[in-house]
Amino acid sequence: MEELKQQLAKILTPQKKERRHVISLLREVQQKLGFISKEAMQMIADFLEIPGSTVYGIATFYNQFRFKPLGKHAVTVCMGTACHMAGGQLVLEAMARELEVEVGGISPDQEFSLDRVACIGCCALAPVVTINESVYPRMTPPRVEEVLVTVKPVVEEKQVASGQ
Repeated sequence: MEELKQQLAKILTPQKKERRHVISLLREVQQKLGFISKEAMQMIADFLEIPGSTVYGIATFYNQFRFKPLGKHAVTVCMGTACHMAGGQLVLEAMARELEVEVGGISPDQEFSLDRVACIGCCALAPVVTINESVYPRMTPPRVEEVLVTVKPVVEEKQVASGQ
């Protein structure tokens, strides 16, 4: 908890001590930590002197905020209308199977996280998957393994090198 206070000290500054700064504070905390923990939300609430439930309500209203850390390789599957109609759900299921991660979860080794998003904005390339900043268009369940092979060897090489 003390470490969290130190991390947020540069964010929770006197010039931001108004309720109108809740969203910008949440963004800054997520940028700093990679996600927003319950403790961080409560610290924002205490700082602004508002109920924790208010900060939680605002944070959960917007899907830009994450409440769990991402894996080193953040995998997102688009489930917008075009992607869904082109087989996005099947791609999502294949990705979850191949990574052995539930949607919204993170692998035990912290290497992969898997999320679904409402729209990536590449509808003409549906269905679309992103891994970190790379976009993989026209995904199919058989292509899932093919795409992950390009990421997994790097992970496996690191594990072998570290003796895991």
